[in-house]
Amino acid sequence: MNSMIGGALYLSLAAAIWGGMYVVSKFALATVPPFTLLFLRYLVAALLLVGILWRKQEKLLPDTARGLILQVGLVGYFFSIAAQFIGTKLSSAHMGAVITTLSPVFLSAFAVVILKERLTVKQAVAMAVALAGVLVVVGVPGRQGEPSALAGNLFLLGAALCWGYYSVISRKVSTVYSPLQITTWGILIATLFTFPCLYFEYGQWSPADLLQLPIVLSVLYIGIISTALAFFSWNKGLALVPSHQAGLFFFLQPVVGTLLGWFFLDEHLSGSFFIGSLLIMAGVYYNMKQTAGSE
Repeated sequence: MNSMIGGALYLSLAAAIWGGMYVVSKFALATVPPFTLLFLRYLVAALLLVGILWRKQEKLLPDTARGLILQVGLVGYFFSIAAQFIGTKLSSAHMGAVITTLSPVFLSAFAVVILKERLTVKQAVAMAVALAGVLVVVGVPGRQGEPSALAGNLFLLGAALCWGYYSVISRKVSTVYSPLQITTWGILIATLFTFPCLYFEYGQWSPADLLQLPIVLSVLYIGIISTALAFFSWNKGLALVPSHQAGLFFFLQPVVGTLLGWFFLDEHLSGSFFIGSLLIMAGVYYNMKQTAGSE
């Protein structure tokens, strides 16, 4: 299989899983506080990935590029997701959806600076078309003057910045370690840093809440599918596709999320969803076509 096609499939799978995670997370968060859910999510994923790493007899601990691995876990998996949680709580989910779409823009900027990747005018146009599609799907929110909303927006901006940086670092370290190793070590680091955050949610949940079968199944799904599989797929895709091209697949998340919200939660699909989705698909297709033509 062509590496570009394989990378596109891995990146699309990750984006589709994350887009669908909204439905399951919304259900789980009604019972489990956010950082508790985040810790359980990482713990489940870490246990699974360590087991797979051990079974495949791959190196269990990094012996080089440890600083880069630390940045993957700390910046990409802990800071980025934590900032997104805090930002959404202080601002709004709608604003979060808009600001988070800046991640591919930051990703491309870091790719140019850190990896010295070349961003062509046509690729920039493809990204702009896809970004416009996202704004059409989720809408452009009105002005929010409350101090808490402003602080929330800054956290969301920080989350997008961290995710863009992490994606570039992950591609850089993929020349040293396998996507499975990068994902496993990054999630282990995030698990360790998330654990102290449980203190702030002490008393907000009980063991009986967590042992309800629907909650157990939700946590297992989020940990195994939305974390272990999705992060592995994203890192695998980043190892096969240049960073600024990989970022375009991030735009598929709101499309999948909206479709699943319509199917499972009976949410309304407007005309703007279909127009925006076409723009996103056009941007991704145009970018891949330009890349294939240059090979």
